[in-house]
Amino acid sequence: MNKFKFLVLGICIFISGNVLSAEHEVKMLSNLKGQSMVFEPPVLKINPGDTVKWVATNPGHNTASIDGMIPSGASSWNGGINEELVVKFEKAGVYGYKCTPHYILGMAGFIVVGDPSANLSEVKKSAGEAESNFAMNKTRLTDYLSQIK
Repeated sequence: MNKFKFLVLGICIFISGNVLSAEHEVKMLSNLKGQSMVFEPPVLKINPGDTVKWVATNPGHNTASIDGMIPSGASSWNGGINEELVVKFEKAGVYGYKCTPHYILGMAGFIVVGDPSANLSEVKKSAGEAESNFAMNKTRLTDYLSQIK
């Protein structure tokens, strides 16, 4: 009988863990409120275990993690053009992501999972270096990172 109680308890814990996680949505857009090549929202704060779904709202975009802008040991991702992609985030920290064909135009954003302190200073340094190569929206990454506390 005790084994049965532990089995039921284990199933309840498993189910409640899945119920407590959330799925968030980020839109890939060509234009929004006078800005071009944007993700909406550009900065998203979530909890460990949550997922993010990038929605191909306008054609010609994708989502891909940015080398040097994800926590150490975290998994990277690289979605296809016009592809909706769902990524589950387990490790706390800041995750920088981009639209590969429009990164030069500053099309990027950030997912903040739990406590950002794990890698925020490294991401800020990488972002500053990346912005120097942008053809437009030259302070977009810095502007977005200023929202992260």
